Amino acid sequence: MNLETTNWLLAVIALASAVQMFAIIGVAIAGYRFYRQTTQTLAELEVRHVAPLRAQVDRILTDVHAVTARVSHQTERADQAISNTIGRVDETAERVKHSVKDKVSQAAGIVRGVRAIIVSLLSTNGATKPPAEAGGRA
Repeated sequence: MNLETTNWLLAVIALASAVQMFAIIGVAIAGYRFYRQTTQTLAELEVRHVAPLRAQVDRILTDVHAVTARVSHQTERADQAISNTIGRVDETAERVKHSVKDKVSQAAGIVRGVRAIIVSLLSTNGATKPPAEAGGRA
């Protein structure tokens, strides 16, 4: 191999290296432009679509919080009303129980008194009559 052939081969290698370098630079520039364009498109999408959606979601969340607070307040009121009603029902049941118990005790006392009178009358009538008189009438 002579020196001229070697120089030609080195020139071809240098030219190929230069072409590769320009190709790599071109790909890097195209990649940067694509990145910049994609970033710009994403920013525009965020401004056009994401920001309004986020505002709507924030309004909805605010409404949900307000409704939740109202429901919680109403639930507390209903719970308080139910507790008060149960307390009143219990109190009324106790009053009715004592009233019925008093009336039943009075009625039982009257029945016992009447029974005692009847037993007393039956036992005194049989005890005061002599046995001969009881036999003579029959």
